[in-house]
Amino acid sequence: MTSSSDYYEVLGVSRNATQEEVKSAYRKAALKYHPDKNPGNKEAEEKFKKASEAYSVLGDPERRARYDRFGTADAAPGGGIPWDSDVFADFSDLLGGLFGFGDFFGGGRGGARPPQRGSDLRYDLRLSLEEAFSGKEETLTIPKEEPCPACHGTGSTSGQRITCSACRGRGTVAFRQGFFTVSRTCPQCRGEGEIVKDPCGECRGRGRRRAQKTLKVKIPAGVDSGSRLRIGGEGDAAERTGPPGDLYIFIEVEEHPFYKRGGDDLYCLVPLSVPQAVLGTEVALDTFEGEERLQVPAGTQAGQRFRIHGKGMPRLGRSGRGDLYVEVEVQVPKKLSKDEKRLYAELQRLEKEREEKGGGFFRKVMEKFA
Repeated sequence: MTSSSDYYEVLGVSRNATQEEVKSAYRKAALKYHPDKNPGNKEAEEKFKKASEAYSVLGDPERRARYDRFGTADAAPGGGIPWDSDVFADFSDLLGGLFGFGDFFGGGRGGARPPQRGSDLRYDLRLSLEEAFSGKEETLTIPKEEPCPACHGTGSTSGQRITCSACRGRGTVAFRQGFFTVSRTCPQCRGEGEIVKDPCGECRGRGRRRAQKTLKVKIPAGVDSGSRLRIGGEGDAAERTGPPGDLYIFIEVEEHPFYKRGGDDLYCLVPLSVPQAVLGTEVALDTFEGEERLQVPAGTQAGQRFRIHGKGMPRLGRSGRGDLYVEVEVQVPKKLSKDEKRLYAELQRLEKEREEKGGGFFRKVMEKFA
């Protein structure tokens, strides 16, 4: 496409405009006149073509310099933008996110795709609270892609690869679409620029095979649900020469029947009888490290909480431990023997006498608020 229009006038910028000002002007024109926003509007389509032609020249410093000096930028034969021009990178930057062109302009300059990294893998591991407390060594069996041993991951029987004939090693192929020349990933070599001449019979040229791998993984003490461990290089193998992915182990800690966890602290509920709460007692707790004895003082109330310092969970990645909190639950008996009824009746009589000697419970309350 050739034009006698002044490219500066087309974009509405002065001849002293900076490259950023040129780019900004083209962006505005592209947004305003793009065919996707003006379907069937021939005038808008023509303006978009002229703006694109102008930017293909003014957006490239070398072509702009030739245009300023000679009034022409020596466009590619047949008109239009040279398919390997640097300006395609700018088109991608300007329009790719706006109109969903993504790969439309991608790779316009060619060049084989660099080696791709292998996929990451995820393994979900369930642990008991005891195992999370002490940590453990876990043996995992991971299904994964590994390099083919027959071809050593090359995909070729001879280990050799040749330049792709479709893209000539560029990794992309170019073709005309409307008034643009665009490029896309080469379908024959998938962007690698090379193909296997003699595919390996074991992996059919993939360079990888499905296998099971057994790993011994050390789970640190103090992990919690949502903890994630990364094992570098133990993900899927990459195609050909790319680095392998990583293995991520996601931890889920099961609930415990007696202890509840809150961060690095542990909580438990201890039942006491009425006499134990009244007279005091000693409670033996079965912890993850053995027996722990707690002295419950006389007159302990229901719901009262005791703290045992440093007897909670290990702090993951840090020194020290959380605390253990013991909450008291006073249990009232539902059924009593004759002797128990007699004793509780005697206790009730004594309490009544004490209230009467002291003026009675309700009288005390009235005196307090009088």
